[in-house]
Amino acid sequence: MKGGATAPGEPVERVGRGWTASLALANVAIWVGWYGPLQILLAQQAEDFAPGTGMSKETLLAWVTGAGAAVSLLANPFFGALSDRTTARRGRRSPWIVAGAVGGALSLLLLAGAGGPWTVAAGWCLVQLTLNAAFAAVTAAVPDRVPRRQRGAVGGWLGAAQILGAVAGTGLATAAGGIAAGYAACAVFAVAGVLPYVLRYPDLRLGDGDRRPWSARAFVTGFWLSPRRHPDFGWAWLTRFLINLSNALVILYLLYYLRDRLHHDDPEQGVLVLTAVHGVALLATVVVGGVWSDRVGRRKPFVHWSGVLMAAATALLAAWQTWPGAIVVAALLGVGLGVFMSVDFALMTDVLPKALDRGKDLGVINVANALPQVAAPALAAPIVVHLGGYRVLYLVAAAVGLAGAVLVGRIRGVD
Repeated sequence: MKGGATAPGEPVERVGRGWTASLALANVAIWVGWYGPLQILLAQQAEDFAPGTGMSKETLLAWVTGAGAAVSLLANPFFGALSDRTTARRGRRSPWIVAGAVGGALSLLLLAGAGGPWTVAAGWCLVQLTLNAAFAAVTAAVPDRVPRRQRGAVGGWLGAAQILGAVAGTGLATAAGGIAAGYAACAVFAVAGVLPYVLRYPDLRLGDGDRRPWSARAFVTGFWLSPRRHPDFGWAWLTRFLINLSNALVILYLLYYLRDRLHHDDPEQGVLVLTAVHGVALLATVVVGGVWSDRVGRRKPFVHWSGVLMAAATALLAAWQTWPGAIVVAALLGVGLGVFMSVDFALMTDVLPKALDRGKDLGVINVANALPQVAAPALAAPIVVHLGGYRVLYLVAAAVGLAGAVLVGRIRGVD
């Protein structure tokens, strides 16, 4: 694609493989910065620091991840809105990708030297703040550059990038040889992975006619999108929130589940194995599902049935609490999530209200990714500690995910 083009407007020119691959790699880098800590490093630090706090390791981890998710809840739409209005010579998305990745790397290094629970919480909040700036800009680049009939395929590659980031982050955190080394490895990857996209592909800039005068009131009130005025946007948001909440409930205590419920000999390695199985299954469906959705011109059936499959797999985890059962469930969840991620992303871009506000509106949609990270610890900790343990937790998660799969049918403007 040629540099110097302006945005917004509905794109018509198909993007090439190089552009998609570079954007996907930037997405991998961001998810490495998130998942290395989430899957391994934060849980290890919570276990180290919990004895001096009077809290269990589960409760401490819930507080840390919940605080970070609360920051993410605000940061993603905020930086998305800022990128919508950015008039830099390098474009409106790339400056935020670079700043977010560098800030994320520095925040990960702060976590590497954390000496107590408060430093861990502060460092994780900074990681969420900065990497969400990059993620908001990466996400908004898709409706900026990709025509509607190609978004399922591109969404599939971005979904593949997410799980590759989760696997790579988990692998780096496990193989680095310690907590500090794990954070350092994730930090280096977070910066290196965004460079090919920002250096090789010129970003779109706002045209003179699309620049808006600054108004703090308009900026703040613009984050509210009335479900009455935009019902499809509202139902799409709720669908994503519920299915992501179900997944968050499954993932949050995975390390502790393997250690305390299944008594796995090497729970850290077990998390890596399950993440890899989940990733392979996801990769088998994420691009195929998006391409298939583009070809048939339909989104809702793919989202519905992938959600049903994930709900059924989560219920199976409640009934079959063994290591082989965990492997089977990881594979089934990967199959369902692969289809969901690619097609739901395309569906979301199809219900955006205004081209000028793509970054902000996608940021509001991405709240449906972050809010479950706040809600999941609040739900999971009391269930595991006081209300029946992991079996009840996974039954609740299955019910939540099934509700999301059903509610996608309320969307009217997309097939």
